[in-house]
Amino acid sequence: MLCVLRLAERAGARLWIDGGWGVDALLGGQTREHGDLDVAVEARHLGAFVEALSGHGFVAVGEGGATAWNFLMRHRAAVVDLHVIVFDADGNGVLGPPEAGHAYPAGSLIGRGTIAGRVVDCVAAAWAVKFRDAYPGDADDRADVLALCRRFELPVPDQYRD
Repeated sequence: MLCVLRLAERAGARLWIDGGWGVDALLGGQTREHGDLDVAVEARHLGAFVEALSGHGFVAVGEGGATAWNFLMRHRAAVVDLHVIVFDADGNGVLGPPEAGHAYPAGSLIGRGTIAGRVVDCVAAAWAVKFRDAYPGDADDRADVLALCRRFELPVPDQYRD
């Protein structure tokens, strides 16, 4: 995972960590195993970042739901889930065709956390909770949401209350 962060840095690609690693970054340490590393990356940096990943042995997975704005790259057991964004005039990170309405709202990309002692940009805590409340969560989502709500004194969404 740190290798991916170093590759992004060398490629000049700013990443925002999302998903489980984003939660762990906000909490300041790894709380569970992760199947992948979710990252938001600007479209203008995508080519250089993918080239850096490819040069290190990562290949596109070619999963059925892959799109130009959301796809997986794998190297051995490491999987990177790329969320490609374009900033609009309001600072929202638009994911995919604008008419689809999928975006990281501007306020969601202001989080800062740490992974293995390294400071990273990530999805802000309140938004990490809100994003997980948009679908029926599983046990990992529940643990993530409760930990974030405790740590950042956020209200617990109804579906995650006992």
